[in-house]
Amino acid sequence: MGLMSKLLGGNSHNAEDYVELDIDDFDADAGAASMQVHFAEISEKGDVVDIKDAVYDGDVVIADITRHTTTDRTMEHISDELKQVANEVGGDIVQKEDDQIVITPGGVGISRSKLGR
Repeated sequence: MGLMSKLLGGNSHNAEDYVELDIDDFDADAGAASMQVHFAEISEKGDVVDIKDAVYDGDVVIADITRHTTTDRTMEHISDELKQVANEVGGDIVQKEDDQIVITPGGVGISRSKLGR
């Protein structure tokens, strides 16, 4: 399943529909950006520290939570902790199905509707 399918849902595309881009082919300095998007994996409660730091620094984090179920007690604590961070910075947080959480800093909202629908 391609990244966009995971992010947007649906199975209309597969991995062959996407092309891997080489960052060296582009003249872009990510260091000059005022905000970055980070991808994270939450395997244990300690992984939340880096996510919190990134959000406090004003970045967006897309976290893979497939190692936990939504009814997992640890995941409940992690979700509560991340909700608190989003609230403290005036950001937003959503869980996409059972596999991802998206956390944004202040001034960045997350639409609850898909594009093109």
